[in-house]
Amino acid sequence: MDEFSLIDTIFSRLTTSGSPALGLGDDAALFSPPDGYDLVVTKDMMVSGRHFFSSDPMDLVARKLLRVNLSDLAAMGAKPLGYLLGLAFPDKLDSGLATELSKGLLEDQKEFGIALYGGDTVSGAGKLVLSLTAIGYVEKGQALRRNGAKPGDLVFVSGTIGDAALGLKCLLGDCPSDVALVRRYHVPVPRLALGANLVGLASAALDISDGMIADLGHICAQSRVGMRIEARRVPLSDAARHMLADTPDLLRTVLTGGDDYELAFTAPPENADAIKAAAKSANVPIMDIGMVEKGDALIVVEEDGTSRAWGAGGFRHP
Repeated sequence: MDEFSLIDTIFSRLTTSGSPALGLGDDAALFSPPDGYDLVVTKDMMVSGRHFFSSDPMDLVARKLLRVNLSDLAAMGAKPLGYLLGLAFPDKLDSGLATELSKGLLEDQKEFGIALYGGDTVSGAGKLVLSLTAIGYVEKGQALRRNGAKPGDLVFVSGTIGDAALGLKCLLGDCPSDVALVRRYHVPVPRLALGANLVGLASAALDISDGMIADLGHICAQSRVGMRIEARRVPLSDAARHMLADTPDLLRTVLTGGDDYELAFTAPPENADAIKAAAKSANVPIMDIGMVEKGDALIVVEEDGTSRAWGAGGFRHP
């Protein structure tokens, strides 16, 4: 199957009638952003053997690719519009692989109310390389940024932390297998409703992709502040608690492991009640886990009361 057949038979069904994709029949998509809003654009790439296992179900790989981009939009308080997709096949165009990828994308398009705007497909990359650019919108001048945290602000996280990192350990055979943890690694949940609700309330925000400690460090660096985080207040799933009870040393994995795609954000104390209402409206649990301080140190108060300045941790590309 050549590129144009692949588009006509597989990827055209990811578009919608009257969408900016123009039926994938032109060189580019054409659309106008909503009046009074800023466009928010983000891109993530995934490479077989580095970001996912070659044995992973391809529909789940595609869903994760889309969701990690949607999580970036959520972190800025944006609502999604659509996306562009780039596929580089290892050897030749593979219609079976493309079908599995499109199956996952179509499933999530229905959940999040978005559609494909266009993209490109090539072969001969040596590995499967996936690239996705998500496009969203937020009220003009209101996007959540990383640089607004102030001393005295509370630090919050959504959901539970460390599940994906523990799920990866399960897949690697380093821990007993746990279906719930592996699921969190394969299919993260972008907190779009919560992110949108935090606009005007949070002082800084991002999504936890590289690990909670590393990503909170990004807020510290961009805002030129420090933080004090209480490990005992970091929300954990039941599965993570059980694993930590057996292996307490996994706490570092929980706090520094990546792929959670929860939101971490700061807000002044006077906004705490409104923040809790925003989270309840989005049906997303949140927890305040610390406070922004003067300086540049990120201090973790461990469960035994010991305070330590932890290294950045988290994933960094070599």
